[in-house]
Amino acid sequence: MEKILLSVSQIADQNQREVVIPEGYTKIGDGAFRYCEALVSVVIPNTVTEIGEGAFHGCESLRGVELPGSVATIGWGAFHGCGSLERVELPDSVVEIGKGAFYGCGSLRSIEIPGSVTEIAEEVFEDCHSLASAVIPDSVTRIADRAFHDCRSLRSMEIPDSVTEIAEEAFYGCRSLRSIEIPDSVTKIGTGAFDYCTSLESVMISESVAEIGWGAYSDCDSLEKIDVAPG
Repeated sequence: MEKILLSVSQIADQNQREVVIPEGYTKIGDGAFRYCEALVSVVIPNTVTEIGEGAFHGCESLRGVELPGSVATIGWGAFHGCGSLERVELPDSVVEIGKGAFYGCGSLRSIEIPGSVTEIAEEVFEDCHSLASAVIPDSVTRIADRAFHDCRSLRSMEIPDSVTEIAEEAFYGCRSLRSIEIPDSVTKIGTGAFDYCTSLESVMISESVAEIGWGAYSDCDSLEKIDVAPG
């Protein structure tokens, strides 16, 4: 039976710094902890399978989240604007990470996407200004629009050979990114995909790429070399 935590007020005061969610809840409801600005840590039980839309939206003091191995879905904007969030551990049980789930998590330093995820959703890490490392598994087939938009600390990115599309503005404004190798699996690079990657020095594009959108590499001031495989 589904048991939804609709609001923090069901289990704690909205101004508490630490919250332990009791066993038995299966979903943290949409906006349940929205703007709990004092919240520093939360313990999520292994009965929870879904983090609802905007569940922790605007929890500006939240520093770290360890999701239990029961969680399968992280909803749209679940941790949107959690500006102090430095660490998130995503278990292999996660199959879906919604649009903008970690949008504006400006202190998040690294992320490892589990091998159960097939798409890096729209805006999922947009404006994560401290994100320096992101590991994408070979289960992912698409990096959606603005997925890493303005991740200005991202220094390197290894795109697995399962990815077929890098969508519009996926890496727009990744100012620290120096090189990128597009694997043979990619057939489409969207409009502005690497626009304003001002430190990007070299790009290798495979012969499989059939479409490169307008301005895909615009304003890449340091770009000296684009290698395009014959074909």
